[in-house]
Amino acid sequence: MTISRRLQVRDYTIAQLLDEHTALTTDQLTAMLFAHRTTCRHRLHTLRTLGFIDRFVRHRPGGRYPVCWVAGFLSARYVALARGEAPPSARALRDRQDRAYTSPYLDHLLGVNDFFVSLLAHARRQPGPDLIRWWSERTTASAFGRRIHPDGHGIWTDGTTETGFFLELDRGTESLTRLVDKLAAYRRLRADGGPGYPVLFALPNQAREQHLHAKLADQLLAGLPVATCVTRPGVSPAGRVWWLAGNGPRRRSLAELATEDGPAGPLNPGPAMPDHHPLALMTGVPLLP
Repeated sequence: MTISRRLQVRDYTIAQLLDEHTALTTDQLTAMLFAHRTTCRHRLHTLRTLGFIDRFVRHRPGGRYPVCWVAGFLSARYVALARGEAPPSARALRDRQDRAYTSPYLDHLLGVNDFFVSLLAHARRQPGPDLIRWWSERTTASAFGRRIHPDGHGIWTDGTTETGFFLELDRGTESLTRLVDKLAAYRRLRADGGPGYPVLFALPNQAREQHLHAKLADQLLAGLPVATCVTRPGVSPAGRVWWLAGNGPRRRSLAELATEDGPAGPLNPGPAMPDHHPLALMTGVPLLP
């Protein structure tokens, strides 16, 4: 009870984000929830001291990863109880933290989270646009009948348009043939009642993007929208960065890839609900310093 009096709505939001997305860096949390990085660092340190969240710093050849924040015992307990679930044991939570620390896919996870954080940061700077749903790979797979396993799913709104999408973040570690082969599952999902969301490939460089489009030109996409961009620091994926396969070289904004959710069903969770917003608890709460 003493600790709960020291917690803010923003702290509970951090708890939910860490539970859903495994690990977030200080810069990512700053971009979503704080006005200044120093304020963010101080608040995260306080929450760690309280035992609410935890962190790790993992080294690699030539340097180290940024500080990664993960769920702590109290934040994990809060999220579980809020969902009506049994809280994890201390051992189960430690195993979860250890898996995040040792994961060979940590770079990939942080890159995926960067993509969505960039959209939320864009929404903070520009009144109107917003990321109204952001689901992890785990939640997305469950919501769509485990037919697909994208790196994440989101719904972006910009005024009167909405764009639901599936993200495939490419770091150049898989063959282009493997990337194209992933589309078969999305086509089957759509044919069996899933939504017609575009599959977005975020690629590491322009040469790889051009080679992927050359391969896509030989594919029967069967009405499945596929678009690509090249990830660049400081460039928002909300902007005119998307090259839509089979529709010429003109770049489109994310909002120009507008889609329809379609009726909800076993393979379609339907449109975003208010509680799907990644910062739902912060609705109506002014930005804290």
